[in-house]
Amino acid sequence: MSHRILIIDDDEKLVGLLNEYLTGFGYLVESCIDPRQGLEKLGQNPPELVILDVMMPHIDGFEVLKRIRANSDLPVIMLTARGDLTDRVVGLEIGADDYLSKPFEPRELAARIQTVLRRSNLARSPIDQLDFGPLHLNLKSHQVTLAGQKLDLTSTEFELLRLFAQHPGEVLSRDLILEKVAGIEWESYNRSIDVLVSRLRHKLDDDPKHPRFLKTVWGSGYLFLGGQDD
Repeated sequence: MSHRILIIDDDEKLVGLLNEYLTGFGYLVESCIDPRQGLEKLGQNPPELVILDVMMPHIDGFEVLKRIRANSDLPVIMLTARGDLTDRVVGLEIGADDYLSKPFEPRELAARIQTVLRRSNLARSPIDQLDFGPLHLNLKSHQVTLAGQKLDLTSTEFELLRLFAQHPGEVLSRDLILEKVAGIEWESYNRSIDVLVSRLRHKLDDDPKHPRFLKTVWGSGYLFLGGQDD
């Protein structure tokens, strides 16, 4: 089955190029140059992945992403013409799954789409569930509950938590996390991992000073404690 992708970008020339290029990879591509129209399409028939520009009229990409994340963990790849470090941090904090600066090669975007879609697919693991005290991860349904309450995680946050949960008691370096979770180099931007861990900690209601789940090992990386108090 072909994956459905929605592009929301006011650059008509780029949208036309990406539409043609990605269709050649077998994707079913829709596009909107007006973010308001894009939000309508998302509400009517959500795709499997969104490619979202930052700088747009009427509503910028950050606001669109906030509205998506208000009720969905739909994978989102953001595009920016500025390549500003602040943009990257803001996008990741809001919940972007990946970030690509313009100009870029269409084949690089295609590779990132493949990686993000792979992360968001249901896990094919012989172990269906991992349990750590009040924390439960269902690897087939990608559902996570904490003390009986469902956690709304993005696909990237789920993959990060799964990586930690599959290596309890091991210190995982930022480089390893980049390799295993992102699947690609994020331009050696290790701060992105810190942002992702911070987002995950917030959703786990985990205090960095007295962690139950994620402990920072300064100069080395992060350690999953498995729900035990540090």
